[in-house]
Amino acid sequence: MTRGTNETRVRALLPQTLKGNIRYAPGVRAGRWVFATGHKGTADYASGMSEPVVRAQLPQWDTSKLRREADQIFTNLAAVMGAGGSGLEKIVRVDQNYTSGRAVEAYHDARRAVLKDHIPPSTSTLVQGFLLPAQEIEVHAIGVVPEGDFQPHHIRPKGHDVHASSGYSLALEVGDYVFVAGRMADSFIFGEGIAKDARVPQGHLWKGLPIKLETEFIVRQKIEPALKAAGSSLEDIVKCQVYMRDIDDFGAFNDVWSQFFTRAKPATTLVPTATPGFFLSEARIEINTIALRSGGKTRKEIVEAPVFPTFAGYSRAVRAGDLLFLSGLLAIGENGLVDAARADPAQPYFGSSVQAQMNVMLENAQKICRAAGTTLSNVVRVQQYHTDLSEFHFAYQVWEQHLPGQHLPFSAVKVPFLPVPGCTVQLDLWVYAP
Repeated sequence: MTRGTNETRVRALLPQTLKGNIRYAPGVRAGRWVFATGHKGTADYASGMSEPVVRAQLPQWDTSKLRREADQIFTNLAAVMGAGGSGLEKIVRVDQNYTSGRAVEAYHDARRAVLKDHIPPSTSTLVQGFLLPAQEIEVHAIGVVPEGDFQPHHIRPKGHDVHASSGYSLALEVGDYVFVAGRMADSFIFGEGIAKDARVPQGHLWKGLPIKLETEFIVRQKIEPALKAAGSSLEDIVKCQVYMRDIDDFGAFNDVWSQFFTRAKPATTLVPTATPGFFLSEARIEINTIALRSGGKTRKEIVEAPVFPTFAGYSRAVRAGDLLFLSGLLAIGENGLVDAARADPAQPYFGSSVQAQMNVMLENAQKICRAAGTTLSNVVRVQQYHTDLSEFHFAYQVWEQHLPGQHLPFSAVKVPFLPVPGCTVQLDLWVYAP
């Protein structure tokens, strides 16, 4: 049983059955946690984007379509948090995807209006597309059901101010967990772009590799000080999502990452973005982080399982108390894309590559969950990164085979590539481990 609650299983909040018999959970309650994943500007979930949001006949009559979209998302988030016994003021992390930078200001205005001075650690990245036509924003949030010392506390290190237009906290702690916002290698002086120490000197063809310089700056100058302010350290990191726009940067990033984590690496997912992908058009990378307080009661446990190794020796998964974080999953083996997902030139239309990929990934996920003492049916957050969103429904059908009848807390976005040739979908899974 999870400490501080009688919740011992995942419970879908406001479950919906969408077209194509797709079962979606806008939120889930899992012990002390409430997860809201894949939120869009839809009022009833089943009919696509809300007509009052799009309002094609009067699109600019009062507020902008983007502000209406953001307002609808926060209405939905409030309903999910309330259904889970939490509230918007108890959100501990929020992540946003957009299809263009023009959506961000309207979203920030809506977020400040609702969350006021409680804007938790945040990550914003640009993607190529979403599941719904006219959708330009998608949001994911993590909230808590406070009890005793398990309460959100903002951490705002001096000298690491955030611009007032976004206003989020750089870090937040709840119990032994520390959430750090997505960080880039931007200068500490607003308006200066990428920090001088993270740049190749002007006019030089070499004297450092941009991705390595940015990664080193982010870890040393951004993430490490935020963790220290929260009583944590790099060794206490349990999960990272690393967003990068250039496929050629993935291997070089791994070189740097391995230098910082010479022993057990955290669970890590590499996520491609659009180009540009961040608020700084020249930025190559952004990293967000979850860690544990050093010396706390909650322990970091590396989970081993009989599945093909992850990229660069990342831990297959890390268990941190009642949460299990998996590294990004791809359907790969020692020769790249698994044979089952390769098209047969003699029979090119016999079988589905994406379904074969999903089956391998979900089988591996179940093995990892069992090794951690839990089950895939306790999944609390599903993020799918597709190179072709027309494959989404076929991918979902494989979920239905593995977890029949279960409403899933999923998001699916389009990315320009995945780092292994032939792979068309990547999974990032978070699981409850009571």
